[in-house]
Amino acid sequence: MLVGRLTRDPEIRNTAGGQSVATLSLATNRFWKDKNGQKQDKTEFHNVVLWGRLAEIAGQYLTKGQEAFIEGRMETRKYTGKDGIERRTTEVVAENMQLGSRAQGASSAPGSFNRPAVAPQQPASSNNSQAEEEIPTINLDEEQDEIRLEDVPF
Repeated sequence: MLVGRLTRDPEIRNTAGGQSVATLSLATNRFWKDKNGQKQDKTEFHNVVLWGRLAEIAGQYLTKGQEAFIEGRMETRKYTGKDGIERRTTEVVAENMQLGSRAQGASSAPGSFNRPAVAPQQPASSNNSQAEEEIPTINLDEEQDEIRLEDVPF
């Protein structure tokens, strides 16, 4: 499980079979106090891969600087670089994702979630209307100390 901010906009591609795949980079921070009581921090960068509908959602809603919660598994794969040398990379293959607040200065207010207009799937004569789904957000900017597990809303 990772909670952090995107370092760039997601890159969306389609496989030869037509399946969507998104790649993104997530920065996570760790804060602690050393033996002398001085506050320390460390940033780690994680490569994340999302498949199918999750990839489409990431491409549609995630932007650089936005917070995100990613749940998935670590996977190492081999590939051959353009120079012909075989390399290995370890990535997080996302199985679940939750959107967090947007980056400061983004067009939407922090914590807001704007859905695009979508054509109704039911006939116009139908009286069924779906309630707007409330999307929980995680705002790391409001945290003063470390995030405690009991503070996570899911």
